[in-house]
Amino acid sequence: MKEKYSILVVDDDPAHRIMLHSLLKGWGYEISEAKDGSEAIAIIHEQPFDLILMDIRMIKVSGLQALIEIKSFNPSIPVIMMTAYSSVETAVEALKNGAYDYLIKPLDFNELRLSIDRAMDHKKLRDENTLLKQSLGNRFDRRNIIGRSPVMIKLMETVAQVAPSEANILITGESGTGKEMIAGTIHYNSTKKEGPFIKVNCAAITETLLESELFGHEKGAFTGAYKKKEGLFQQAHGGSIFLDEISEMSLSMQVKLLRVLQEREITRVGGEEVIAIDVRVIAATNKDLLKEISSGRFRNDLYYRLNVVTLNTPPLTDRKEDIPLLAQHFLKKFSRANHKKIKGFTPQAMDRLIKYDWPGNVRELMNAVERGVVLSTADYIDLDALPIISDGTPADSNLSHEVDIHSNTSLDEVERKTILKTLDLTKGNKSKAARLLGITRRTLHKKLKAYGLMP
Repeated sequence: MKEKYSILVVDDDPAHRIMLHSLLKGWGYEISEAKDGSEAIAIIHEQPFDLILMDIRMIKVSGLQALIEIKSFNPSIPVIMMTAYSSVETAVEALKNGAYDYLIKPLDFNELRLSIDRAMDHKKLRDENTLLKQSLGNRFDRRNIIGRSPVMIKLMETVAQVAPSEANILITGESGTGKEMIAGTIHYNSTKKEGPFIKVNCAAITETLLESELFGHEKGAFTGAYKKKEGLFQQAHGGSIFLDEISEMSLSMQVKLLRVLQEREITRVGGEEVIAIDVRVIAATNKDLLKEISSGRFRNDLYYRLNVVTLNTPPLTDRKEDIPLLAQHFLKKFSRANHKKIKGFTPQAMDRLIKYDWPGNVRELMNAVERGVVLSTADYIDLDALPIISDGTPADSNLSHEVDIHSNTSLDEVERKTILKTLDLTKGNKSKAARLLGITRRTLHKKLKAYGLMP
């Protein structure tokens, strides 16, 4: 990865161009200049750039014309447009033709830097994705897993290592983080990929039925058993079985599952025949199994049988770099499903998606984008189509509590009371409180230390 990124500044105003050259160079970028759109097009054909910062209104060749030419030659290069005329139509036209963002002159330097930083982050993610594909090889099937953030790259590299093995896998992580998709990726990159992939939600099946579902039953084994039934373990023979929410399995069922993992054989309910099985077990949970063990709700021996390799799916708040990619993926999916031709998100809407902490993780983001597609009547999804109120808090958030504020209350005191009230609502859960407050856990710790509430 190179140390400096290169930016081409395109503007027919020499003074503005010189000012930008000096400013951006001071921020550590390598800067080249073009005095109109035609010169920019010519330079792009001769020299690669990481980003283009271009004025819309220029005398010879306009920025919009140059944008179309540049994108036809190199669709991947981010282009930020500048205009002194705050026109919605002009902005939409620029976005339609592939602009990454647009800014209003006179430029707000903080806004400019934020837009450039985000564009460069996207480029770094593309570069990392290319390296990931090279390291994983062309035969690795990601099963539609979207993510180029460092934590996801590390996770996928580990998945690529463990998938070909026969080891049992335990996948941990919050609800909505994609544990089932990781399980599918493991199966479809394993030696058993030609075999079946059976999925079971242990929490959705009552204890009395779960044994029959997993191991099968003989005719007459219990009331309602009118015929012999083949269990899911037998159906998964030669393939993989995914046991989701394994922590919800009763202790008596855990004993029976442990025997299956040890002996690699099952016996149907009400039967005596011992049936050998060749099945890889992938389990998942959103709970801390070590805490479940200490509280007596999960068997220690089963944990170590399942936990040959542990994979943790990160919450979306730890991989915010992936939000634009995920949002665009869901946009395409739901646009097709709803027979719409929505092209993307307005910069304001994407900014809100990135800033929000998504306590429901990828699943919540997916639902938000689906709502946006259904409600949007324009080419680009705007804020009013997203299920998030103006401050970035979900409209149905349980954080709607009142803090006692008086006219002489200082801003610091308001902040302190809000943080303490939120911790009270989350029963001291700092991770959840940080998400609801829209800050990182580290920032929360710093605040609590400042209040003298942490050592």
